[in-house]
Amino acid sequence: MHQLDATFVMKAKLPALKISENGRYLTKQNGDSFFWLGDTAWELIHRLTLAETQFYFQNRVTKGFTIIQTVILAELDGLTVQNANGDLPLTDLDPSQPNEAYFSHVDQVIDLAKEMGLYLAILPTWGDKFNKKWGSGPEVFTPENARAFGSGLAKRYAKHQHIVWVLGGDRVPQDKEDEAIIEQMAEGIREFDKDSLITYHPNGGVIASDIFGNAPWLQVDMFQSRHQKNFREYSVVNKARSRQPLRPVINGEPGYENIPNLLNKWNFQRLDASDVRLSAYWSMMSGAAGYTYGCNEVWQMYSADSTPLFGAHLSWKAALDLPGASQMEILRRVFESLPWQQMLTTRKIIAGINWPFTPRKLALTTADQSCILVYQPTGSKIKLRLKKAVLNGTVAYWVNPQDGEVIAIKSKRSNTFKTPNRLQDWLLLILSNSQNDKWHYPRS
Repeated sequence: MHQLDATFVMKAKLPALKISENGRYLTKQNGDSFFWLGDTAWELIHRLTLAETQFYFQNRVTKGFTIIQTVILAELDGLTVQNANGDLPLTDLDPSQPNEAYFSHVDQVIDLAKEMGLYLAILPTWGDKFNKKWGSGPEVFTPENARAFGSGLAKRYAKHQHIVWVLGGDRVPQDKEDEAIIEQMAEGIREFDKDSLITYHPNGGVIASDIFGNAPWLQVDMFQSRHQKNFREYSVVNKARSRQPLRPVINGEPGYENIPNLLNKWNFQRLDASDVRLSAYWSMMSGAAGYTYGCNEVWQMYSADSTPLFGAHLSWKAALDLPGASQMEILRRVFESLPWQQMLTTRKIIAGINWPFTPRKLALTTADQSCILVYQPTGSKIKLRLKKAVLNGTVAYWVNPQDGEVIAIKSKRSNTFKTPNRLQDWLLLILSNSQNDKWHYPRS
């Protein structure tokens, strides 16, 4: 019985990201796989000082996050309420007149992220700036100024290799003008930034390729799985992965830790760390290229002098250390210790019935079954369909997704594996002897 290694190596120079050869995952330019472990910090640029940003980045680096999602023209009165330095982003609410003082702060945030080894997934604007529908707006974009705004950002930031552009901002276009605004902003970015990846952030239950599936600029297929318990993210990932052209799939906004279920106004039945883990493993075990964690207080950078949304009651600094965030580090470590980008989703090796009203077990395996990972959301047993010849040449472990503890399974004479504790979720890892020799967890 032992704990996972807790050491991350900081890389001062961040290689650009690209799509893997099979079209399903993200890699770095040097060929290394990239695990998108994101955090949701929508209001970071708008509400935090640079010192506070450094504090936030350091916390997320320590917890193993690889990419931070944030917004330049922020959701919460981002055009009419000054940032922490007292600056507004635009002059006269005009996207063609960016305020240099505000964007100098954006420059510093981008530079700081690079220094600290973090990629940034940057939304040029939140969706209420082109389609108010809800939120504060105001709507300031036209197709013409959207292109100019996108090209201006690209001119300024194309030199940075650690940026992914995220269009949209919790919106589905309502008409042709909305679509044109997005298309033109994408074309403006591509005019001066030929290399950075581009994706789209839709609202709940929608996949980016539902809207822009034929757009050549859409390289990563992002979806939002709503703020609710038991959303069954695997069904969305499966749908996205069935589409052509092949794209990596990212769950870019799942249910946030400490947010009320379905955003109910009574603020009860909040999502907790177990809900976060279920969403994360359902996403990754069905073949997603990454996952973005979120916390209710952190996305809005809530403090005592701001208005709480969705029952926020902790300061953003206190909320950084809610248990779900640390458990995302375990998710990353499990996957990065395995040949995860070569593993395939499969139902065939899980025996018995995946009852429709109980949380579904999911499995990943290499083609030769030398590495098998099964996620059991709840219950006491996992029964597999494995030939005895395969089973006899393997080593098996339980991995606790709550604390990272690894427990060796002494006997594997049977295809049935009994979880150490039936009241929580577990990972079952089965490795061939050769794969076990390469597995880089510390041994006891």
